[in-house]
Amino acid sequence: MVRHFQRELEQLKKRILALGAMAEERVRMAIKAMENRDGELAERIITTDYEIDEAEMDIEEECLKILALHQPVAVDLRFLSAVIKINNDLERIGDEAVNIAQRVQIITRHEKLGIPFDFSAMAKKAEIMLRTSLDAVVNLDLDLAVKVIVSDDEVDVFEKEAYDVIKKAIETYPDSVGHLLNLFLVSRHLERIADHAQNIAEEVIYMIEGEIVRHGRLYSKSRKK
Repeated sequence: MVRHFQRELEQLKKRILALGAMAEERVRMAIKAMENRDGELAERIITTDYEIDEAEMDIEEECLKILALHQPVAVDLRFLSAVIKINNDLERIGDEAVNIAQRVQIITRHEKLGIPFDFSAMAKKAEIMLRTSLDAVVNLDLDLAVKVIVSDDEVDVFEKEAYDVIKKAIETYPDSVGHLLNLFLVSRHLERIADHAQNIAEEVIYMIEGEIVRHGRLYSKSRKK
Protein backbone atom coordinates (compact mmCIF):
# COMPACT_ATOMS: atom_id res chain seq x y z
CA MET A 1 0.00 0.00 0.00
CA VAL A 2 2.82 2.41 0.95
CA ARG A 3 4.74 1.56 -2.23
CA HIS A 4 1.60 2.17 -4.32
CA PHE A 5 1.10 5.54 -2.59
CA GLN A 6 4.69 6.61 -3.32
CA ARG A 7 4.27 5.63 -6.99
CA GLU A 8 1.17 7.80 -7.18
CA LEU A 9 3.09 10.74 -5.70
CA GLU A 10 5.93 10.26 -8.19
CA GLN A 11 3.46 10.12 -11.07
CA LEU A 12 1.79 13.28 -9.78
CA LYS A 13 5.14 15.06 -9.67
CA LYS A 14 5.79 14.10 -13.29
CA ARG A 15 2.39 15.45 -14.30
CA ILE A 16 2.86 18.79 -12.56
CA LEU A 17 6.29 19.15 -14.16
CA ALA A 18 4.81 18.35 -17.58
CA LEU A 19 2.20 21.06 -17.02
CA GLY A 20 4.99 23.42 -15.98
CA ALA A 21 6.84 22.72 -19.22
CA MET A 22 3.64 23.38 -21.18
CA ALA A 23 3.01 26.69 -19.40
CA GLU A 24 6.64 27.73 -19.91
CA GLU A 25 6.38 26.97 -23.62
CA ARG A 26 3.19 29.08 -23.92
CA VAL A 27 4.93 32.02 -22.25
CA ARG A 28 7.89 31.63 -24.61
CA MET A 29 5.51 31.59 -27.59
CA ALA A 30 3.66 34.66 -26.31
CA ILE A 31 6.90 36.60 -25.92
CA LYS A 32 7.98 35.59 -29.43
CA ALA A 33 4.59 36.61 -30.84
CA MET A 34 4.90 39.98 -29.12
CA GLU A 35 8.46 40.63 -30.28
CA ASN A 36 7.71 39.61 -33.89
CA ARG A 37 4.16 41.02 -34.00
CA ASP A 38 3.12 37.54 -35.10
CA GLY A 39 -0.68 37.29 -35.17
CA GLU A 40 -0.68 33.67 -36.36
CA LEU A 41 1.45 32.51 -33.45
CA ALA A 42 -0.79 34.48 -31.11
CA GLU A 43 -3.82 32.67 -32.52
CA ARG A 44 -2.12 29.30 -31.94
CA ILE A 45 -1.58 30.16 -28.26
CA ILE A 46 -5.25 31.06 -27.86
CA THR A 47 -6.65 28.00 -29.62
CA THR A 48 -4.49 25.53 -27.67
CA ASP A 49 -5.22 26.97 -24.22
CA TYR A 50 -7.66 24.11 -23.58
CA GLU A 51 -4.68 21.74 -23.27
CA ILE A 52 -3.45 23.51 -20.15
CA ASP A 53 -6.98 23.76 -18.74
CA GLU A 54 -7.57 20.04 -19.15
CA ALA A 55 -4.20 19.12 -17.63
CA GLU A 56 -4.89 21.40 -14.66
CA MET A 57 -8.27 19.78 -14.00
CA ASP A 58 -6.82 16.26 -14.29
CA ILE A 59 -4.06 17.06 -11.77
CA GLU A 60 -6.52 18.58 -9.31
CA GLU A 61 -8.75 15.52 -9.53
CA GLU A 62 -5.73 13.26 -8.96
CA CYS A 63 -4.69 15.26 -5.89
CA LEU A 64 -8.18 15.03 -4.41
CA LYS A 65 -8.30 11.30 -5.10
CA ILE A 66 -4.97 10.70 -3.34
CA LEU A 67 -6.07 12.81 -0.38
CA ALA A 68 -9.32 10.85 -0.05
CA LEU A 69 -7.80 7.37 -0.46
CA HIS A 70 -4.56 7.70 1.51
CA GLN A 71 -5.18 10.56 3.98
CA PRO A 72 -1.49 11.59 3.93
CA VAL A 73 0.20 13.48 6.75
CA ALA A 74 3.32 15.58 7.36
CA VAL A 75 5.63 15.90 4.31
CA ASP A 76 3.31 14.09 1.91
CA LEU A 77 0.37 16.28 2.90
CA ARG A 78 2.48 19.40 2.38
CA PHE A 79 3.52 18.11 -1.04
CA LEU A 80 -0.09 17.56 -2.14
CA SER A 81 -1.20 20.92 -0.77
CA ALA A 82 1.64 22.65 -2.62
CA VAL A 83 0.93 20.79 -5.87
CA ILE A 84 -2.71 21.91 -5.79
CA LYS A 85 -1.61 25.55 -5.50
CA ILE A 86 1.22 25.25 -8.05
CA ASN A 87 -1.25 23.59 -10.42
CA ASN A 88 -3.53 26.60 -10.17
CA ASP A 89 -0.66 29.05 -10.70
CA LEU A 90 0.47 27.20 -13.82
CA GLU A 91 -3.04 27.34 -15.25
CA ARG A 92 -3.14 31.08 -14.55
CA ILE A 93 0.25 31.50 -16.26
CA GLY A 94 -1.27 29.82 -19.31
CA ASP A 95 -4.13 32.32 -19.12
CA GLU A 96 -1.69 35.22 -18.97
CA ALA A 97 0.06 33.90 -22.08
CA VAL A 98 -3.35 33.89 -23.79
CA ASN A 99 -3.96 37.45 -22.58
CA ILE A 100 -0.66 38.57 -24.13
CA ALA A 101 -1.58 36.78 -27.36
CA GLN A 102 -4.92 38.62 -27.45
CA ARG A 103 -3.12 41.93 -26.96
CA VAL A 104 -0.72 41.01 -29.78
CA GLN A 105 -3.64 40.38 -32.14
CA ILE A 106 -4.90 43.90 -31.47
CA ILE A 107 -1.46 45.53 -31.56
CA THR A 108 -0.61 44.03 -34.98
CA ARG A 109 -3.59 45.83 -36.51
CA HIS A 110 -1.89 49.18 -35.86
CA GLU A 111 1.30 50.77 -37.09
CA LYS A 112 4.28 50.36 -34.80
CA LEU A 113 4.76 53.48 -32.70
CA GLY A 114 8.09 54.88 -31.58
CA ILE A 115 7.68 53.94 -27.91
CA PRO A 116 11.01 54.18 -26.02
CA PHE A 117 10.38 51.07 -23.94
CA ASP A 118 11.78 47.66 -24.72
CA PHE A 119 9.48 44.90 -23.45
CA SER A 120 12.06 42.22 -24.20
CA ALA A 121 14.07 42.81 -21.00
CA MET A 122 10.96 42.57 -18.85
CA ALA A 123 9.73 39.52 -20.75
CA LYS A 124 13.11 37.82 -20.38
CA LYS A 125 13.12 38.45 -16.63
CA ALA A 126 9.62 37.02 -16.20
CA GLU A 127 10.56 34.00 -18.31
CA ILE A 128 13.71 33.38 -16.23
CA MET A 129 11.70 33.63 -13.01
CA LEU A 130 9.25 31.04 -14.28
CA ARG A 131 12.00 28.67 -15.43
CA THR A 132 13.86 29.05 -12.13
CA SER A 133 10.71 28.42 -10.09
CA LEU A 134 10.12 25.19 -12.01
CA ASP A 135 13.75 24.17 -11.49
CA ALA A 136 13.18 24.77 -7.79
CA VAL A 137 10.18 22.40 -7.92
CA VAL A 138 12.16 19.70 -9.74
CA ASN A 139 15.14 19.85 -7.36
CA LEU A 140 13.35 21.05 -4.21
CA ASP A 141 15.98 23.79 -4.16
CA LEU A 142 15.50 26.40 -1.45
CA ASP A 143 18.15 28.79 -2.83
CA LEU A 144 16.49 28.87 -6.25
CA ALA A 145 13.10 29.54 -4.67
CA VAL A 146 14.52 32.47 -2.68
CA LYS A 147 16.17 33.80 -5.85
CA VAL A 148 12.82 33.87 -7.65
CA ILE A 149 11.08 35.73 -4.85
CA VAL A 150 13.76 38.39 -4.57
CA SER A 151 13.74 38.86 -8.38
CA ASP A 152 10.08 39.92 -8.37
CA ASP A 153 11.04 43.48 -7.39
CA GLU A 154 12.91 43.87 -10.69
CA VAL A 155 9.81 43.01 -12.71
CA ASP A 156 7.77 45.51 -10.69
CA VAL A 157 10.31 48.20 -11.63
CA PHE A 158 9.96 47.28 -15.31
CA GLU A 159 6.18 47.61 -15.07
CA LYS A 160 6.48 51.05 -13.45
CA GLU A 161 8.84 52.13 -16.25
CA ALA A 162 6.38 50.87 -18.87
CA TYR A 163 3.57 52.82 -17.20
CA ASP A 164 5.61 56.05 -17.16
CA VAL A 165 6.72 55.68 -20.78
CA ILE A 166 3.25 54.86 -22.10
CA LYS A 167 1.67 57.66 -20.07
CA LYS A 168 3.98 60.13 -21.83
CA ALA A 169 3.36 58.45 -25.20
CA ILE A 170 -0.38 59.05 -24.85
CA GLU A 171 0.40 62.80 -24.86
CA THR A 172 2.43 62.37 -28.06
CA TYR A 173 -0.05 60.04 -29.78
CA PRO A 174 -3.50 61.07 -28.45
CA ASP A 175 -5.24 59.28 -31.32
CA SER A 176 -3.65 55.97 -30.35
CA VAL A 177 -4.80 55.68 -26.74
CA GLY A 178 -6.39 52.25 -27.26
CA HIS A 179 -3.28 50.88 -28.92
CA LEU A 180 -1.05 52.25 -26.16
CA LEU A 181 -3.26 50.81 -23.45
CA ASN A 182 -2.83 47.39 -25.03
CA LEU A 183 0.93 47.86 -24.84
CA PHE A 184 0.63 48.68 -21.15
CA LEU A 185 -1.54 45.60 -20.61
CA VAL A 186 1.25 43.46 -22.05
CA SER A 187 3.50 44.71 -19.25
CA ARG A 188 0.75 43.99 -16.72
CA HIS A 189 0.38 40.40 -17.96
CA LEU A 190 4.16 39.89 -17.80
CA GLU A 191 4.13 41.19 -14.23
CA ARG A 192 1.37 38.71 -13.36
CA ILE A 193 3.42 35.83 -14.82
CA ALA A 194 6.27 36.88 -12.52
CA ASP A 195 3.84 36.97 -9.58
CA HIS A 196 2.70 33.42 -10.30
CA ALA A 197 6.34 32.30 -10.55
CA GLN A 198 6.87 33.85 -7.13
CA ASN A 199 3.84 31.94 -5.80
CA ILE A 200 5.35 28.69 -7.09
CA ALA A 201 8.65 29.49 -5.38
CA GLU A 202 6.82 30.14 -2.11
CA GLU A 203 5.15 26.75 -2.35
CA VAL A 204 8.56 25.11 -2.85
CA ILE A 205 9.69 26.67 0.42
CA TYR A 206 6.53 25.37 2.07
CA MET A 207 7.25 21.86 0.77
CA ILE A 208 10.83 21.95 2.06
CA GLU A 209 10.46 23.76 5.37
CA GLY A 210 6.75 23.65 6.15
CA GLU A 211 6.80 27.44 6.45
CA ILE A 212 4.33 29.81 4.83
CA VAL A 213 6.30 32.76 3.44
CA ARG A 214 3.67 34.87 1.72
CA HIS A 215 3.06 38.61 2.16
CA GLY A 216 6.71 39.63 2.07
CA ARG A 217 7.93 37.61 5.05
CA LEU A 218 10.76 36.02 3.04
CA TYR A 219 11.93 39.31 1.59
CA SER A 220 13.00 40.63 4.97
CA LYS A 221 14.73 37.35 5.80
CA SER A 222 16.67 37.14 2.53
CA ARG A 223 17.81 40.76 2.66
CA LYS A 224 19.35 40.33 6.08
CA LYS A 225 21.72 37.65 4.79
